[in-house]
Amino acid sequence: MAAIEPNVAGLAIFAGLWTAACLGFLVLSGMFPASTRPAGARQAGGRALVLVNSLLWLALAAAALVYGYANLRLTSLIVVGGLVLLFAPAPFDLLPTSFRDGRRGLAALVALQATALAVWAAIPGGGGALI
Repeated sequence: MAAIEPNVAGLAIFAGLWTAACLGFLVLSGMFPASTRPAGARQAGGRALVLVNSLLWLALAAAALVYGYANLRLTSLIVVGGLVLLFAPAPFDLLPTSFRDGRRGLAALVALQATALAVWAAIPGGGGALI
């Protein structure tokens, strides 16, 4: 494996960050445009969750890509990023529709994305170097 990608730990971290970003994208893609949102996301609390999730998603996607670009070979970044993007819908489809389209799911996504950003900020070579 070292001949393919010497930084296996960095590859696993990137895969985790990118998986969280891809799941966030899948959830948020069902929330736009606002007129087609599920009923739970149309209420005031749901709108706020969609906004917070959108901002967290932008930060997480950028953080994952910056981390991967700085710590991995470009070929590893492309291959693993593509595989995650390809297979991310599988766990998303296992979630019940009420969870995917409701405020509980949006709140869980906030927790997932915030945790992923906290991990990124705490790891060497991650966001702690920028702060």
